[in-house]
Amino acid sequence: MAKIPQIIYGTAWKEDRTAELTLKALESGFTAIDTANQRKHYFEEGVGNALVQFLRSGARPRDELFIQTKFTYQAGQDDRLPYDPNAPLAEQVRQSFHSSLEHLGVDYIDSYVLHGPSTSVGLTDADMEVWAAMEAFHSAGKARMLGVSNVNLQQLKLLCRTAHTPPEFVQNRCFASMFWDKNVRDFCRDNGIYYQGFSLLTANMPELRSPAISALAQEKGKTVPQLIFRFAIDSGMIPLTGTTDETHMRQDMDIFDFELSPQEIEVIENISVKAA
Repeated sequence: MAKIPQIIYGTAWKEDRTAELTLKALESGFTAIDTANQRKHYFEEGVGNALVQFLRSGARPRDELFIQTKFTYQAGQDDRLPYDPNAPLAEQVRQSFHSSLEHLGVDYIDSYVLHGPSTSVGLTDADMEVWAAMEAFHSAGKARMLGVSNVNLQQLKLLCRTAHTPPEFVQNRCFASMFWDKNVRDFCRDNGIYYQGFSLLTANMPELRSPAISALAQEKGKTVPQLIFRFAIDSGMIPLTGTTDETHMRQDMDIFDFELSPQEIEVIENISVKAA
């Protein structure tokens, strides 16, 4: 079973370059890949093409890779659905999951994620039906771990209370203006859930242009993205990066030779206050 990753390569919005960029990420040292069976924003089959090439090269065995994909409700899809929209939700999950295995060329998924609850408030019967179907793949050993994305604190607490198998991962867009999703991160920390943060750069461009960030990056001899990904790790997150630049891929993997002090972490955690 793959280790819990420290950083993940995200494959959203890569379209025809998905296979090429995923392969470059793997060759640059990434061992964890995030995708979704949602053709609207992801090309899961392209990820699979890259995995086949990489595994054939013998650079790493399958059990050293962490492959994460998602079930997405119809409302989050376009017309290229990976399931019959008229089928019961549990069957939609089954069809989507088996389609993911086929796309990715693997016989198990390391992390299977619900790509967001069906509503912005609370959880519905539909969410619990979908989660139960995901749990069946977990029980069968086909989905090694389960997770949920785009979730608020109230929904996460409710899922943890009601699920037979609680989530092991939360994946959220992370805004500096919301103190990097601190309430959800704190709950994850206190309940043994791994927190994955995405859009760490693109959602926070004004804050990342602040003199305090530039000065700290310069002091560490790192780029601003390297600083932010290190901040994420040191504050208990697993950062996702979706760079399309091979140089940046290598730089993103070059963040393990320094750490941030508690005081430096606090500066970045509160950068939205300072930026304002």
